[in-house]
Amino acid sequence: MNEGEKKCDPLSEKAKEFQIQRKADKPIKNIPEAYADHTYTHVQDFIDKELHARAGRAEEELIKGFHAIREYPKSVTFFGSSRFEENHPYYQKARGIAKHICEMGYAVITGGGPGIMEAGNRGSKEACGYSVGFNIELPNNQLINPYVSHGVEFHYFFTRKVSLAFSAEVYLFFPGGFGTLDEFFEILTLIQTKKIPPVPIICVGSEFWDPLNSFICKTQLGSFGTISASDAKLYTVMDTDEEILAVVKEAKMRNEYI
Repeated sequence: MNEGEKKCDPLSEKAKEFQIQRKADKPIKNIPEAYADHTYTHVQDFIDKELHARAGRAEEELIKGFHAIREYPKSVTFFGSSRFEENHPYYQKARGIAKHICEMGYAVITGGGPGIMEAGNRGSKEACGYSVGFNIELPNNQLINPYVSHGVEFHYFFTRKVSLAFSAEVYLFFPGGFGTLDEFFEILTLIQTKKIPPVPIICVGSEFWDPLNSFICKTQLGSFGTISASDAKLYTVMDTDEEILAVVKEAKMRNEYI
């Protein structure tokens, strides 16, 4: 580019290459029909309103989530499959551990849905009379489980994830699907990159977590060197209730509001 040439702002209304040239019988794709006859400026106004509305909704959800967490200065967050029924061994395990954790003075916080989430809320509700759930709106209409007494409804996954990960003293990961693994690696990354302080991450059930642990230690660390040796120590695989509760008992208090 020569010195005399002025660089065009791709978002400027003066950028002619972005002016929409459209025939009346050919509606713009991905724009509601009500806006099909509007000019570029009107389309931009519509997009701006949508962006502001979505940003406002995300902000509102984050604020609600943070305020909810603030009411529970000591908490343990449960993650795990939504598919486990009441008679599943890990449902029963999560329910039992949640009872003990609640009796130790910690709030049990889950995603508010079925499976492991329900088990955690159920154990807490049965032992202490309350439980916390952060539910998410899904196409299959995930309903908040009947054992949640306090919680927040979320539309966006990312605002729910931030709230679930915010300020817990311990994270418990039971066997689960993509969502559970997504949360697991996100929290690992936050600790690895020092965005949050070191927090106990417990993977419950060696039969489920050992293959992943082997991949992390042997493949990522050993074969490819894509992580550091210290990264593989950011979580612990455990099986017994006693060792899990011992970690919870010794967990350091966090205060993200300072």
